[in-house]
Amino acid sequence: MSNWAEVDGFLNRTVVKPDDALLAAVENTRAAGMPAIEVTAGQGKLLMLLARLHGARRVLEIGTLGGFSTIWLARGIPEDGTVDTCEYEPAHAVVARRNLEAAGVGHKVTVHVGAALETLPTLTGPYDLFFIDADKANNPHYLEWAVKLSRPGSVIVLDNVVRGGAVLDEGGDEDVRGIRKALEILGSHPRLEATALQTVGSKDWDGLALAIVT
Repeated sequence: MSNWAEVDGFLNRTVVKPDDALLAAVENTRAAGMPAIEVTAGQGKLLMLLARLHGARRVLEIGTLGGFSTIWLARGIPEDGTVDTCEYEPAHAVVARRNLEAAGVGHKVTVHVGAALETLPTLTGPYDLFFIDADKANNPHYLEWAVKLSRPGSVIVLDNVVRGGAVLDEGGDEDVRGIRKALEILGSHPRLEATALQTVGSKDWDGLALAIVT
């Protein structure tokens, strides 16, 4: 619907209230010519609240972009907590680091540059919270790594699981196939209890999945 974005704007002004550092992070991302695919402010604050509700101290993010979601995650953990975030593109990592420093959370975050599937084997768990928001074709691999690096009680958030309804297409592109496979894993993995929700807003029709490791 045409008013989805207007509702997002109203909710942001009334409830979410992203501050200047977060707004600047989005502007800097645009100025660098990077795609407008970061989470919405409302979704970012949800990540922050999940981190606080869970008492997370160690967070792993797959897909940094300009660091917008990373800022929210870093704000959700204690001052001595840490966020490891994986970003494939070196130029994106440069912008993200600047945004993180400007937001006052750079000391909590390590940006790992390169293919996430090469970085993940070098990391040591367990992590308390995972946010997966990178190339969708590799979602099944990212999800399996999240389980490997988790502990009982760890929370996993997987973004963009609906993609305007494309998830229904069994013969979809590699991103859709990756999302469908990841959802199948979420629904069948013996160590995961999961749900998936549709969302609408300034990013149109999409959704996210949420799981807890048992």
